[in-house]
Amino acid sequence: MEYYKELAKIYDELINEDVDYSKWAEIIMNICEEMNLKRNSYLDLACGTGNLTYELFKNFKVTYGVDLSQDMLTLARDKMSYGGYKPKFICQDITSLSLDKKFDLITCCLDGVNYILEEENLKNFFKGINSYLDDNGLFIFDINSYYKLSTILGNNLFSFDNEEVVYTWENVFEDDIVDMYLTFFIKEYDERYVRFDEQHRERAYSEEFLEKIIENSGLKIHKKLNSYTEAEIDETCERIVYVIGK
Repeated sequence: MEYYKELAKIYDELINEDVDYSKWAEIIMNICEEMNLKRNSYLDLACGTGNLTYELFKNFKVTYGVDLSQDMLTLARDKMSYGGYKPKFICQDITSLSLDKKFDLITCCLDGVNYILEEENLKNFFKGINSYLDDNGLFIFDINSYYKLSTILGNNLFSFDNEEVVYTWENVFEDDIVDMYLTFFIKEYDERYVRFDEQHRERAYSEEFLEKIIENSGLKIHKKLNSYTEAEIDETCERIVYVIGK
């Protein structure tokens, strides 16, 4: 399934209203400071249009960004410019990485892991993390919790209208997978609305299932956060952040 084609063009406009990337980056760098992480190399997986990459790459000597959507990567490349250096963006599947170095910090944020639907691919993903993470490095990622995908999104219908962008978002949750059917209407310069449709799928993972796969991959969990805050994780937590090492 091909995600984020036409949606790539308006992704930042929509997501930046809900996600404070600078705050997320601050939390991530605080964790790096607490754990005395080296700052030579950084890899951002499922980097999308590079919003988190942009906030973090200035802290590292070398930065790579990986995403499966070439449309999203094109936008990521366009927004990067700092001190004459730009991150290296690569179009790859994060479950079958082929890179040329190891990294001090790897991130995969905004539920990129939920897009991995098959257990075998999830195992390959964490094996890849083990391969490309420096021995003293950190892997920080988050997931939409089982509660959020099954109950908040679940079998529900949402809509949005700011005159420039109108969309409907219908969800079907079955067998631990939420199918999201999105229909967008984008206002053009001539006042007409252009329609496009996308379908997205995310798998709801229980903490127990996910953590067993992490540990079987030779990785260990340092800590878990409730959505990049200090709040306790409970049964209504919507985003779970994992801090992992070897």
